[in-house]
Amino acid sequence: MSNGRILSANGNSEPETSSLVKDFLALIKIGIVNSNLVTTFTGLWLAFQFTDKHFLQELNIMFFTLVGAAFIIAGSGAMNNYIDQDIDPIMKRTKSRPTVTGRFKPSLVLTIALSLLIVGEFLLFMASFAAGVWGLAGILSYVVLYSMWSKRRHVSNTVVGSISGAIPPLIGWAAVEPSLGFGALALFLIMFVWQPPHFYALAMKRTEEYRAANIPMLPVVKGFARTKRSMLVWVLLLFPLPFLLMKLGIGFIILATVLNLGWFALALTGFKATDDIKWANKMFIYSLNYMTILFVSMIIFSVFA
Repeated sequence: MSNGRILSANGNSEPETSSLVKDFLALIKIGIVNSNLVTTFTGLWLAFQFTDKHFLQELNIMFFTLVGAAFIIAGSGAMNNYIDQDIDPIMKRTKSRPTVTGRFKPSLVLTIALSLLIVGEFLLFMASFAAGVWGLAGILSYVVLYSMWSKRRHVSNTVVGSISGAIPPLIGWAAVEPSLGFGALALFLIMFVWQPPHFYALAMKRTEEYRAANIPMLPVVKGFARTKRSMLVWVLLLFPLPFLLMKLGIGFIILATVLNLGWFALALTGFKATDDIKWANKMFIYSLNYMTILFVSMIIFSVFA
């Protein structure tokens, strides 16, 4: 031991290794990987339930799908870091990324991103051809349509980015039922509609950072009042979507409706809020809890449906 640190054979300390792992997890946006895996698994699980297939007999499909999805989401996140390395130093939220600090060189980041994407796609195609195709659609929509095209050019960038965020449950569903069922469409729509109010709340919190980076987020271009109205409309659009999953039973419909009413009520308070940033933070936190509760409840209710 030396100064409380255990040294490896080459003299590097465990804190150094820990820092490297932390940088890697930041590079692949592990938080986004984890949240998207929840929706991927939900699509996979509901497809099993709705097609009367038993997941214990399809463990290979579950492995290929979940690991493959994790890899392409991680690879897409790393690719986004590679693309945004010129603007990330401007924003407080992103200035500690390893592409900014210099811990990971651009060539290494690109290699990691491409490797993850290739391996991930290989695994998804092992699950099913349809899962691989939807994986490619997710990559293209996030890396090309969002990161390379709309993010820096159009105020609608959040809506465009919502396409890629809604694809993971389709990947999971397509691994079991390649033709996709009506339930798959419901999951896609829920994820798509949920994202604008979620990310607009984040954009309000980081408006000045986005302005400095010249990113045309809605609060930057249109202001807070317009953003609040847009968020309210998107929340309203969520109300009919749980009814597309009637197979999950009335208990799920009631829970989803209560969650929607809660979000709607919170969105309304924004028009009288004296502290817009504090309100936006509440909206952001509610959106995270909303999605976690909703998708976990889908899994639970499907067992008893």
